[in-house]
Amino acid sequence: MGWVTEWAPTKVELDACIDCGLCLPVCPTFQLTGDEAASPRGRLTAMRAVDEGIMVVDERFGEIMDFCLQCRACEVVCPSMVPFGRAMEGAKAEVVAQLPDARRAFKRSVFGRALRVRGLVTMASWMAAGAQRTGIAPRLPGLLGRIAGLRPIPIPVPSTRGRTWDPDGIPKGTIALFSGCVMDPWFSEVHVAVIQLLRTAGFRVVAPEKQTCCGALAAHEGAAYDAADMVERNVQAFEGFDTVVVDAAGCSAHLKAHAGGDGASLAARVVDATELVASLIAEGSLPTIDVDRGPVAIQDPCHLRHAQRIVDEPRAILRAAGYQPVEIDTHGMCCGAAGAYQLSHPETSDELGRRKADQVRTTGAKIVASANPGCEMQLRTHLDATVRVAHPVELYWEAVSEARVIAGN
Repeated sequence: MGWVTEWAPTKVELDACIDCGLCLPVCPTFQLTGDEAASPRGRLTAMRAVDEGIMVVDERFGEIMDFCLQCRACEVVCPSMVPFGRAMEGAKAEVVAQLPDARRAFKRSVFGRALRVRGLVTMASWMAAGAQRTGIAPRLPGLLGRIAGLRPIPIPVPSTRGRTWDPDGIPKGTIALFSGCVMDPWFSEVHVAVIQLLRTAGFRVVAPEKQTCCGALAAHEGAAYDAADMVERNVQAFEGFDTVVVDAAGCSAHLKAHAGGDGASLAARVVDATELVASLIAEGSLPTIDVDRGPVAIQDPCHLRHAQRIVDEPRAILRAAGYQPVEIDTHGMCCGAAGAYQLSHPETSDELGRRKADQVRTTGAKIVASANPGCEMQLRTHLDATVRVAHPVELYWEAVSEARVIAGN
């Protein structure tokens, strides 16, 4: 049958691969299995076979695509610059379109539709908060069980949408905040840190009411049309803003890279929070704290390091806060969270999570900095409660706040 959707991998994308194999050492699933079909080269070979009519989109093809974490580490080392992430999302869209089943329909309902319904996310957040407080969260299966490792979800469930925060003086500009779906209720402290730092630097911050989920989880699960709808809604919501700050690496990567047509203008205005805060520190709009706070381990989210090539900025932020960044993995191997991957492939996800946790333990650091919610959940699951996991911007805001208190005294 070949391809049936407009999102399918293109011949140009597939022919760019020269089968050199440089992707093999950096691919988590190939490292775990040694299976060629579990490598970027093997997956591209399967896609090419479908494109040429040698293979069809069947369950075996679906398994090969589903096993990929979509971490995009292969793109960094690829001499031909194959857009593997884009091709993978196209292949996943084909799997969903050609192999409909109850499991894929359920994931599309959750990640393609439910996440953009604010009321459903709020209700789920209330349930999660209740599970935390009653102590039943650790006994829940899969992703729900990981709620136990989250920082406590506030009650009532907060939201930044539809709100504006002014600086103390005359604003030198306005920056829009991308609230996201999970970040808003589950990681509100990160939003607070970003907002307060931008206010400190002299900016007005606005969180548009009509924004929605970025669509990354939908795209990764093959719900391409749903993901495109979300991009279009966000294009309209952020119209008129020159800068849109995003404090979840997966969201910023998706909004930058998945905005065709009118969305291209939004993509050009999106900046990850680590980029923006680091630049404000460098220009002197935000302070450097001259206090030795000790070591902090660095975990690079795949969609920050590999997709956006943002590596130096989180480290610069932590140094400005007085921390000593400690490397745990110079190659940035995936932690195994990968959105919904921990639900579909729990054993692989847990093995990668354990390896990442072991890397942290080796450093002896009691704080880990990570700029993505999925990674934070994964780390909290596999580390004990004596190790804190927090966003780099969150740690920096705490240092700035403490310095203000000391100065005030």
